[in-house]
Amino acid sequence: MSISNHVRQGMAQGSWVRRMFEEGLRLKAQYGDDNIFDLSLGNPIMEPPAQFHEELRKLAESPLPGMHRYMENAGYPETRAAVAAQLSLETGIKFTLNDIIMTCGAAGALNVVLKAILNQGDEVIIFAPYFPEYINYIDNHNGILRILPTDEQFIPKLDALEVALGPRTRAVLINSPNNPSGAVYSEDVLHELGELLTKKETQYGTRIFLISDEAYRKLVYDGEKCPHVWPHYRNSITVTSHSKDLSLPGERIGYIAMHPECSHREELLDGFIYCNRILGYVNAPALMQHIVRHLQAVTISIADYQKKRDFLYENLSRMGFSVVKPRGAFYMFPRSPIEDDIAFVKALQQLRVLVVPGSGFGTPGYFRVSYCVDHRTLGGSLAGFYQAAQKFK
Repeated sequence: MSISNHVRQGMAQGSWVRRMFEEGLRLKAQYGDDNIFDLSLGNPIMEPPAQFHEELRKLAESPLPGMHRYMENAGYPETRAAVAAQLSLETGIKFTLNDIIMTCGAAGALNVVLKAILNQGDEVIIFAPYFPEYINYIDNHNGILRILPTDEQFIPKLDALEVALGPRTRAVLINSPNNPSGAVYSEDVLHELGELLTKKETQYGTRIFLISDEAYRKLVYDGEKCPHVWPHYRNSITVTSHSKDLSLPGERIGYIAMHPECSHREELLDGFIYCNRILGYVNAPALMQHIVRHLQAVTISIADYQKKRDFLYENLSRMGFSVVKPRGAFYMFPRSPIEDDIAFVKALQQLRVLVVPGSGFGTPGYFRVSYCVDHRTLGGSLAGFYQAAQKFK
């Protein structure tokens, strides 16, 4: 065998998102791109904002000396300071550059954090529905996964969490705005979560980290804001990226931010820097660090995504699908009209519409629709959704 049994097993299980991507390629080759309506991927169709191109142009026309060389593994001090300044402005909490590590996206950030904090057999709690790669990231670093339920609005059930928290719990990983549901956790939920973790730390004499994956933080709708975890729990760490808010998924630029009052903060900082290096990331991309330091208060058009959300929500609801209206991100997570979500997704494929079964997110009986697509794809999918809704009435 050329690969390990562990990797072979992981490949066999695979990702439903990846499977749908491959199915999309097959169908497009068979029927043509314009006849397939692919709503399976979270790959933003929007171009980066004008300010991004302005900063890129400045660097191309007037390159900085040494701008493509290695820097500190934590990233450029100027970029980390810019991130810290924006977080301080948003939260009223004083962040400094020593609370920030620049990373290769939120995925790189999360792997760095888990590598740094997990001992063999430590437990990490997540909530379904979840981003499926969490399972792999936790496994990468010898953690034990525990999956807990959410309510009908996809908000974590804190009573279930209280029972699950134990002496082996090392971290609770949350994702708000959520992929795949679009749920946004309220200030009250975060406050109750923080109080619960504080109580359990005292009870067991351990440290429990709250890791908040905030890749979609700035994509919230209807004039709402996504609450920060910082005011509610001091042993909190956020991981995020500019893949969605600046529409830069291919550039792999993000960061880790620690609460300034996190216990053993300096040791954590050193650990994150070390793990950023030894995991092979070395440092976040230099060019992107130079650019995003000037764009911490900039986003793509939230209004455009809200229009897409409203268009899809209104049409699916009118067809009879049961849908919780997303408050953030760019996904919708309707209930499947039949119990077998995989069978329903396959039926949609026959109608040339690609979505992802909820089973891939730990929540059978639902399916995920990504609306970060062009209007032709979004509008063109409606006929298939309507036919499926009629078939499974």
